[in-house]
Amino acid sequence: MELLNRIEINQQVLKGKAVIKGTRLSVQYVLGLLANGADFDEILNEYTNLHKEDILACLMFASKMLNDQLFFTISQDAA
Repeated sequence: MELLNRIEINQQVLKGKAVIKGTRLSVQYVLGLLANGADFDEILNEYTNLHKEDILACLMFASKMLNDQLFFTISQDAA
């Protein structure tokens, strides 16, 4: 849970999106980098003020947000 202390939500920063504390890098952006194939080293080399724990915090934040979500399949007939 200590990792989550690296994430903040502040209405004055990116209109309240979850960001890595002290940056304007959103959790969503970092997850997008990972989803598109960037590895930790690539991200850390590009954003030299970040630490491995910041990326891990983004993953943990996403995991916690999805923990309480329910997903339903919608048939094409209903759409």
